[in-house]
Formats: sequence, structure tokens, C-alpha cells
Amino acid sequence: MAPFLLAALPLALVACGKHADAPGAGAPGGAMPPPEVSVVTVTAQDHAVELEYVGQTAGSRETEVRARVAGILNKRLFEEGATIKAGTPMFQIDPANFQTQAASAEAAVAVAQAKVNQAQRDQARLGPLVAEKAISQKEFDDSKSAAESAVASLKQAQAQASESRLNLGYTTVVAPISGTTGAAAKSDGSLVSPTDSLLTTIVQTNPMYVNFSVSEADLLRITKQVGSGLLAVPGKKSANGSLGFSVNVKLADGSIYPRAGKLNFTGERLNPTTGSFDARAEIPNPDGVLRPGQFVRVMLGGASRPNSISVPQRAVIDSPMGKIVFLVTPDNKLAPRPVELDGWTKGEWIVTKGVQSGDRVLVEGFIKAHEPGMTVKPVPYVAAAPGGAPAAPGVVPVAPSAEKAPVAPASAAASAAK
Repeated sequence: MAPFLLAALPLALVACGKHADAPGAGAPGGAMPPPEVSVVTVTAQDHAVELEYVGQTAGSRETEVRARVAGILNKRLFEEGATIKAGTPMFQIDPANFQTQAASAEAAVAVAQAKVNQAQRDQARLGPLVAEKAISQKEFDDSKSAAESAVASLKQAQAQASESRLNLGYTTVVAPISGTTGAAAKSDGSLVSPTDSLLTTIVQTNPMYVNFSVSEADLLRITKQVGSGLLAVPGKKSANGSLGFSVNVKLADGSIYPRAGKLNFTGERLNPTTGSFDARAEIPNPDGVLRPGQFVRVMLGGASRPNSISVPQRAVIDSPMGKIVFLVTPDNKLAPRPVELDGWTKGEWIVTKGVQSGDRVLVEGFIKAHEPGMTVKPVPYVAAAPGGAPAAPGVVPVAPSAEKAPVAPASAAASAAK
């Protein structure tokens, strides 16, 4: 057996040697190689900032169409929900009674005119007689007064006739403005009156208004940042003093409405009901995509953070001590660092404290590398999509914890707190 064992020994040694050289066998001494992680080297630069608020669309002009005379509604003359031009007939109220009143008023005008003519003729006949002392001055003065009274009665009759013609005209209810009609509130045969009868509404949707509000706390924060130079905002451009922000709106499906608008109103007084300042944007809407009453997100562009630092959203993680990032030191070791965030720009958080220009920040690889002091192999981070995006379409970016951000282990939190 000994010769056989001696012959088999070299084969066993060769097999062991191959196993030792196999891939993944580890570094000398049995240590695992440093895990590969993606990092980004941050630099201070000017970052565009969008201020985002919840808004609701409204027509630039909204009008209630009401009856101006009482009567029976004979017919609706428009198509509900259609676009209509100002002056277009919309409803017909039974005109018979008003036609009779108008005819009676015209007859009263004719009677008053006849009385004026008679009084003027009488005055003309008495004029020569008073000059010849054939009649007294009082008789002549009485005739003159009668003529003046007849003229006044004529004017009164003419005014009543004009009112009757107006009321007759009001039996045809016309559109006061151009816009989109609502549903008819009264059906044919209904009794309508000026006091309580809403017939329909008309909304002018081009341009469209978007009403939103800025909280008192948010306005104070922005004002302080502008005063300290942390935030730059556009100058005043419009006659009413509104800032020259560009305005875009984000729809309910997360898409951006393709037409930009402008601010056309910013309130100077705090609304005591909402505790905020009212504002309004004006958005072109020639295609009718926006409809009144929609909830949208108003994005004000044009502001910037000078000489600021941003990091990708996924680089910020939660810990018991708050938000932190992992820095990769010059000797490629992990070092947790608490950070303060303020604002969102193109898929990245603005960092106001905790990170400096030139720092390398861990972005991907938290599963493999999350212990402070751990040695890593850094490689440049390549973003999946330029500009990034919020966690869900149509949702304003929120704290990473609300977006299921990675959670730092207790050891990292303890190290960051030191």
C-alpha cells in the first residue's frame, strides 16, 4: 500500500493547489476584499430650486347666469358644457306678458305726446292775447305751466316705455361672457325670478387661474434665507408687484403641464382663516386641458441656492440620531456624518450642514458597507436617470424616511453622534 500512497500524494497536492487558486478564495490570510461601493464627489455650485405648493384651478372669469325678469322658462337655447360666446342667447322666458306691457307703455307715450301738443298749441294761442290785455297774465302762466307739465308727463311715459322694452329684451337671456357653460339649473316650464333663480354658470378657462397659498412659516423661512444670501429669488417684474417666478403645474398623474405661466397676484395680508398668504398664478389654457376645480401642484421656478451642495436622494439615510450620510475618507474608510437638509433640486437634496465641497459621499452599496471604519473600494456613481425624480409621480419629495430610505445600524448612529 505504501507505494500506492506515495504515487497518489502528488495528485492530491496538485488538487489542493488548484482549489487554493480558485476565484473568490479570498485575499492572503483569508481576508475578504473591500466591497465595491458607488460614491459621488460633491462640489459647491449654484443649484436651481423649485418652490412647490398645492393649488386648485379656477376660471379666470366665473359668472352666474340669472334671470332678470320673472316668468315661465320656455326653452333652453344652448348646449350644456359647450363653449359659448358673449351675447349668445341661452334661455327664452315667455315674452307674452312683457310684450303687452311694452305695447301699453308705447300707447301711454302716444297719449302723453298728444297732451304736449295740445298744451303747446294752447300756449301759442294765448300768447298774443296776453299782449293785447285780452286775458290776464295768470291765464297765460297757467297755460305755460300746463305745457311744461305735459312735457314732464311725456318724459315719464317714455321712461316707462324704455323699461318695458328692456324687460321684454330680458326675456331672452344671453351669455354675459365667453366661456364654457355649466349644466342648466332650471328645466323648461319652470317659474324663474331675479331673486332666486340661478339658470347656469359660465367659466372662462383661457387663461386659467391657479390659486394657492404660502404658509406663514414657509414665507418667514424664505425671507430669512434670502436675507442671509442662502437663497436668491427673481426680481419684481409685473405691475402688481408679483415676483418674476416662472410657474409650471404638475397634474394628478405626475405629468407636467406643457405651458408655463406667471404669478399675477401675491397677497400682502395674512389670511386669518388659513394662516397663510394667498397667491395666484395665470396659466395659458388654449386647448382646454386644465379644468376648473382640479388639484395641482404649483412649481415656482427661478430661485437658486448660490454656492450650495447637493447629494443624491438615496445617499441620505435614517438613523436614530436623524439624517446621515456616509463619507468615504481619503484612506477609503466609511465615516457617518449627520446632515441637515433643506430643499430639493433635480432629484437631489440640498445639504446645508454636514458635507463640504470635495467630500466623497456613499450613494450605493449600503448592504455591503454600512459599518463605521469599514474599508471600501469606491467607484464613481452613475445616476440611473439624469435629473432624478421624486419617489412617486405627483408627490412632493419628502423626508427619506417616508420613502423607505435605508436605515443606518446602531453602530453608525453612535459613531455619527460623536
